[in-house]
Amino acid sequence: MKINSLSLISVVSVLTLASNANAGVMADFYVGGMVGAGGQTLFAQHKNETDPSQMFGAVAGMDLPIFRIEGEYDYFTSSDLDTNAAMVNLYAKMPSTVILPYFGAGVGMVFGGKQTIEENNVKTEYKIDSTAAYQAMLGATIDILKLPIKFDIEGRVLYAPDLYKEAGLSPDMLQYGVRAKMRYIF
Repeated sequence: MKINSLSLISVVSVLTLASNANAGVMADFYVGGMVGAGGQTLFAQHKNETDPSQMFGAVAGMDLPIFRIEGEYDYFTSSDLDTNAAMVNLYAKMPSTVILPYFGAGVGMVFGGKQTIEENNVKTEYKIDSTAAYQAMLGATIDILKLPIKFDIEGRVLYAPDLYKEAGLSPDMLQYGVRAKMRYIF
């Protein structure tokens, strides 16, 4: 009788502690899409060229009470450059209620795509190599209560060195702009 009572108390205690431990974990998983516009500057051999650019992308991540971590895919396009980027981002969120400011950083790579240069009515196309990329973000999340959707508005800067190495050229890319992101929380 004593062993059965002790076993029952042990099982109930373990189950109670386990449920309380899970109750404190607040992680939201999400997927989303984003669009943006801004500028793109290529730095190559004492020649800087800036063009307006557009960005389209998708994200998947996990939202914790203080931090957010996400994987991101981006497609950048401008008048003479098209490329892709895959990034892993970490955000720090500032405490607030409805509008939540945040800042973050990301690392990843730029891959695929091409740059088209036209000189003297002759077009030359360069294939983009896979290269490292770094970015910084500053923005705010608008949390619509009772809905599983969050909206982010943010400014970003992405830097990718040595997009390709051909014909004595190795341009660096600076991509900057404003993005709007919608995230669906599971």
